[in-house]
Amino acid sequence: QLQVVESGGGLVQPGGSLRLSCAASGSNLGYFAVGWFRQAPGKEREGVSCISIAGYYTNYADSVKGRFTISRDNAKNMVYLQMNSLKPEDTGVYYCAADTLACDKGDSESYYSGYEDWGQGTQVTVSS
Repeated sequence: QLQVVESGGGLVQPGGSLRLSCAASGSNLGYFAVGWFRQAPGKEREGVSCISIAGYYTNYADSVKGRFTISRDNAKNMVYLQMNSLKPEDTGVYYCAADTLACDKGDSESYYSGYEDWGQGTQVTVSS
């Protein structure tokens, strides 16, 4: 059973950067696509970015394009989300999730739905 744990959240000023990490255990993360999601207070959870199993395909929400970068290191069972030029509207709890069938370039429905294995989340607060 795959388990994922997020880390790297915190308080940062607008314009700052954070790198979130998603660490996997219990199975080889290399067999799973991974997505990052976030949920702001009072709002629904939204997909932020996803990366395919081998890392050849990535997808980003329009709101983070050009600022966030997703990457993976299958040898370390890790996925990362580098977040630059952070804005107050990026505030929220960030979750990583994994699934073997997600983030398929040819299936847009798979980018941010159908994930089975979720972490507990890490808080990101962007504020001056």
